[in-house]
Parts: sequence; C-alpha cells; structure tokens
Amino acid sequence: MKNPKEIKIDDFVYALPDERIAKYPLPKRDESKLLIYNKGKITESIFNEVPKMLAENELVVFNNTKVIQARLHFKKQTGALIEIFCLEPASPNDYVLSFQQNKTCTWYCLIGNLKKWKGGVLEHTLVVGNVEVTLFAELKSQHNTSFEVQFSWNNEQITFSDILESFGELPIPPYLNRKTESRDNETYQTVYSKIKGSVAAPTAGLHFTESVLNDLRRKNIDLQEVTLHVGAGTFRPVKSEYMEQHDMHTEYISVSRQTIEALLAHKCEVLAVGTTSVRTIESLYYIGAKLLNQDIANDLICVKQWEPYEVVYELTPQESLQSILDYMQKNNLTVLNAATQIIIAPSYEFHFVKKMITNFHQPKSTLLLLVSAFVGGDWKKVYDYALTHDFRFLSYGDSSLLMP
Repeated sequence: MKNPKEIKIDDFVYALPDERIAKYPLPKRDESKLLIYNKGKITESIFNEVPKMLAENELVVFNNTKVIQARLHFKKQTGALIEIFCLEPASPNDYVLSFQQNKTCTWYCLIGNLKKWKGGVLEHTLVVGNVEVTLFAELKSQHNTSFEVQFSWNNEQITFSDILESFGELPIPPYLNRKTESRDNETYQTVYSKIKGSVAAPTAGLHFTESVLNDLRRKNIDLQEVTLHVGAGTFRPVKSEYMEQHDMHTEYISVSRQTIEALLAHKCEVLAVGTTSVRTIESLYYIGAKLLNQDIANDLICVKQWEPYEVVYELTPQESLQSILDYMQKNNLTVLNAATQIIIAPSYEFHFVKKMITNFHQPKSTLLLLVSAFVGGDWKKVYDYALTHDFRFLSYGDSSLLMP
C-alpha cells in the first residue's frame, strides 16, 4: 500500500456540477436519500429507514458539538465592512471559559477585508435582551493563517456567549454561495447538538430526527456521544500536489468515561455518525497508546497528523481503551479532553469504526480520503452511483451508510 504522504490529491477528483450541491435542506430531515454500501454492493433507501438496517444492541456514536454564531460584522467610520470569523479561543483557551467571560477574551480569527483594517479598534453597539453594550475588537497579531483578535465590552452583565448569540451570524459553508438565512439557525444544527464550539456542523447528523432516534432506542441500540469542535479547516481543500505538504488543523475532542466504557462493552465495534465522530473515536487508540507509554509532552494529549503511519503500537484496541480508563480513574476524570490532527487516508487501519454514516464530500478533500480508506479504495464506485442516481451533495445533501 502506498505511503499516504505520497498520495496525489488529483487522484481524488470528480466532477461536481453546482446544481448537485444542495443549497437548502429538505423540509423533513429524515426523508433525505440514503446510499447503502454493503460489502461492495450498492443499494438505496430513505434515511428514516436506517434503524431497520441495524442489528439490536449495536453501538452508535454521535458528535454533539453545537455550531456557534461565529461571524461578526463591523463597520468602520470610513464605511468599510470588516468581517471577523471566530475560529477558536486563544485566551482563555478553553471554550467554556471563553464563552463565560464578562469583560474580555481573545480568539484566533479569520478576517474579511483585512486590508481595510490596518489597526485601531473596531466597535459596535448592540442590545442583548434589554441591555445595551458596546463591543470592541482589536487586532493583536498574526497566528499562522489566522489572526489574534481581542474582544472587550463595557457591560459585565453580558458574557461573550451572549454577544455571539445576539450579534454573531451562523457560518454556513462558503460553497453554498448564499447568505445565512434565519432558517439556517435551526437546520444547520443537529437535533442533539449541546456543546458550543464548532464553526461548521457535523453534517452527517443533520438527517437525524427525534423519531429516528426513538426508533433506534426501541431496538436497544446504545446511543453515545463525543464532542469534536469542527474548525474552519473542514472547508479547506487540499492545495498541495502530494498529501505530505498538507497540514491538518488541530481539533479539540472530549469523550466521557461512559462512552469509553460503552466501546469496551461493545467489543470495540461502533457505527460512527460523521467523519468527525470517526476521527474522534479512532484518535482514542493513539491516546491510549501514548498514555500507556507515558508519551505525554504536556497536559493536553494530541494525536499528530502522521502518527498512525509512523508509529507502530503493539496493543489491542481494548488495551488502549483500558489505558485511558486507568488514566481517568487515577486523575479522577469523568471526561477526557484531548486534541487531534489525525489524517485518515488509504492504508489507515481502523481500530473501532466498523460502519459509518456520512454525507458526500468535496473533491480534493481530506474527508474524501477518509471515505476511500474506509471502503478500501471503492470511493469512485460510491460517488459514481450517487452522481448518476440524483443524490444531493455536501452539507445539506443526502447521506450514505457505509458497511465495508
């Protein structure tokens, strides 16, 4: 098998006409089309039939992250419009703590119309509830491809979370080529979203309704959750010729002791909803190995991009999970917080994920590499079928159930 660093991204290109990109979701989430890939055979159904396709007592894991209203629009006195797109907190660097701040906080951001903002402080007056507050934004420094922006405001009754909810705009994907509409505030969130922090939705989960979830529960299917805050890097196509030159962005994950115990109870076999859940769950193997080998450089354990292909760990998935549980018990933790840059590409060996629900992804994307790895290189067969059978693509598009 080819070293994944040597993969040419041009081998993962397909023609995606603009009319095949779903600009809006269907009126009923669970009536989207479902492509079923089962050991090389392809059939199709409707998404609300998923519970009938699963055996009793399976384990299904969802990503419960919630998309934040991360786009902030300021107008300078000159009339220039500046957009600040909040990516992740810098100080404090914990999402919950940053959202709770009532004076100031700093975020890593993308800046729209940066050339018009050379310096100085931007300000905007808004009303939160019935309280008036003025928000200030100051450009501090460049940080890789993003910028550090310090926010401050003049009312201590108001938290940064309140400001985003009142002033921010939900960041729908740029390939939709339209502005955010009020309906997106509901349709671009999963029905089980809980933990604020993403700037993009884990879109495989957008098809689930309470009705589908209840049908799963009636089959005694174990529903567990993880959290991976989706970064703006999820929109970024691979621009280098070879994968070796592509840097994966860091994403922050949280997994409860309960979910890890459920993985063990189900013999380390899981259906993951979405590529974000896949990356979170598969990262656990390497986190457990690091803990067992005491390979911890700092308090936040991080799985590096090429680690699965460069380091061979002689331990089973069960041993890896047990290592995490031992670490959590020793440190009196109910939730494991870590980070991952993992890239899952052809030649990757899956440790936990045996089935996956996912949407249809952009050409030249790392998500397409992940799908190819999962179906043993059969991605073209899947995508050719979807393109010739009227499936809708990308975030608001249709879904697939992959069972290699």
